[in-house]
Amino acid sequence: MPCRFFVALSVWMSAFRDGAGVFGALLIGIASGALTLAAGQVAIALSRIRTLRITIAAAFAVPAAIAGYHVMFALSQIGVPSLAWREAFACLRAVCIGGAAWTRLRVLAKTRPPESGRAVERFQPVLTATLRKG
Repeated sequence: MPCRFFVALSVWMSAFRDGAGVFGALLIGIASGALTLAAGQVAIALSRIRTLRITIAAAFAVPAAIAGYHVMFALSQIGVPSLAWREAFACLRAVCIGGAAWTRLRVLAKTRPPESGRAVERFQPVLTATLRKG
């Protein structure tokens, strides 16, 4: 999410600075964030090299984990006086957010089977004796 958010925010600021207006810049920023996610999913789905897929997924999950850590650490300063507990909560949040980003990207972008170049055989139902007579 932070990767998409950073892209969307950067594009929004550039569009607003270049005179697109608030509403136009907002639409352009949202579209660029969505396209960033779609490009990542398509890249994972189309790549056959496992290392490349892991690298692309990590490019989305690691910034999400870092952002989750910092948000939780900042919010825990409000009500948690112990530094050790703040670190523990922040690390737990980083693992949860990073894992969620990793899982979301991997689940939404299903990989194709390794033998996709061959002709696909269609499933033919087996006819029973009652259907043949009937």
